Amino acid sequence: MPSQLISKIQMAMRARQCAIGDQLLRAIQSRQAKLVLFSSACGGNRKKKLKDKCAYYQVPIFEIDAEQFEQISQKPMMSLAILDDNFAKGIMKDMKG
Repeated sequence: MPSQLISKIQMAMRARQCAIGDQLLRAIQSRQAKLVLFSSACGGNRKKKLKDKCAYYQVPIFEIDAEQFEQISQKPMMSLAILDDNFAKGIMKDMKG
């Protein structure tokens, strides 16, 4: 993952356009989440739960290497949701190409 992608995710976090922790599943269910990102170090049950929720509510989901995911924030976290449509489109564009 290029540092440009990490900086976009960090910018979304500074703009308070991310949901983490308990807010993550609520954001998916309320259709506020535009994109979900999770670490490859995330547990199996959590991965399945996120993938199932995202499939049901039609939210794109991407897995990121654990080392690179740790660069996003100093807070320990394994997954996050991007709430802003423009941030999500920019991040997805960088992830795919």
